Amino acid sequence: MLDIHWIRDHAAEVQAAAKKKGIEVSVEECLRKDDQRKELLGKVEGMRKKRNEGSAQVAQLLQAGKADEAELSKIELKRLNELIAGMSQKLDQVNNEFERLMMLIPNVPSPDTPEGNSEADNIEVRRWGVRPEWSFDPLDHVDLGIRHDMIDIPRGVKVGGSRSYYLKGLGLLLHRAVQQLALDLLLEHDFIPFDVPMMVREENMINTGFFPTGKDQAYALQDESLWMVGTSEVPLVSYYRGEIVDVEKPIKLAGVSNCFRSEVGSAGRDVRGLYRVHQFAKVEMVVICKPDPALSEQLLQEITSHSEHILQALELPYRVMAVCAGDMSQKTYKQYDIETWMPSRGNYGETHSASDLHSFQARRSNIRCRDEQGKLRYCYTLNNTAVASPRILIPLLENHQREDGSIYVPPALRKYLGGRSELLPLA
Repeated sequence: MLDIHWIRDHAAEVQAAAKKKGIEVSVEECLRKDDQRKELLGKVEGMRKKRNEGSAQVAQLLQAGKADEAELSKIELKRLNELIAGMSQKLDQVNNEFERLMMLIPNVPSPDTPEGNSEADNIEVRRWGVRPEWSFDPLDHVDLGIRHDMIDIPRGVKVGGSRSYYLKGLGLLLHRAVQQLALDLLLEHDFIPFDVPMMVREENMINTGFFPTGKDQAYALQDESLWMVGTSEVPLVSYYRGEIVDVEKPIKLAGVSNCFRSEVGSAGRDVRGLYRVHQFAKVEMVVICKPDPALSEQLLQEITSHSEHILQALELPYRVMAVCAGDMSQKTYKQYDIETWMPSRGNYGETHSASDLHSFQARRSNIRCRDEQGKLRYCYTLNNTAVASPRILIPLLENHQREDGSIYVPPALRKYLGGRSELLPLA
């Protein structure tokens, strides 16, 4: 959410941002509803004041023994109450429409955000690592998973439906190993680890900017006002909802959780393997800091580098992409995606996403801090993926396979896998 006064002063810029992000909202209509609600509120308050004065007058007339005059005043008060009720109802309607429009107003992208309409327009910032070349025909992660008896998709579909899977044996061990590697790295950088609720109230999805525009990607619990989270960003930011926090040093949180996404709009896409599934696990970074653009930019670079260090430790080739406005969500001010080389796709695939939201989430969630003068201000928030599995298993298995069917284990992972330097086929 943006400040309504700021929106009024930057109406054309905000409308342009909505167009870039593909959000259908009229900034002009939003401002018009704001004017209407202010006008109606003024009228309602004026009539209430008049009603209070009339009530006092009735009491005075009764005290003076002027019952007939008091009755006449009561009739006028009844009419006034009817007018107030009608005007209040209209005010509620205008307020509701204003709030609906405000919930659709997007964050304005940073000045250095690339122009573009989709991920095809994202711009490469840098890349790391050498893509593997083989003298044999490499297998994809599904065939490798079958060969090593670590992935079972048919039984996953039998039990959970499409885009479901089982990880077993070495598959589960790898799944947990990459998460622990990521968490250990974040602990070295003063992140506080959290196990978080995976079910949250709807207001928290709204406050963190995932609703209303992303509602079709979430799972609701039947007959409950609870939603399954698609990232621990939601409960981590909501942890401080409605609070005044000390951000003399940035607050750094690391959430470890399962995540759930409906993948609406992905029918027919990425149907083979583990790239796009309904349930997965993430280690997620969230940072809450002072409302300082320079500081938030510095932190965005830092958290992006944390993900790069994890990929470098896994010895996986990747590239960092500056995300264009058309590929951003409603809440994002600036974003980098990291794409890791996936041989079976013949391309890089997204494995990480780092975002700077400025005050958008904190304003909705009412998370504030005091500035140097003691004035309350909304904090800035950032987030980033440390690791998401099983998607990270795709490049990990495919890039590190050998001709004999074994899979090389990078040194950084070996302590989590009983010292193994390679994985040998079990089947």
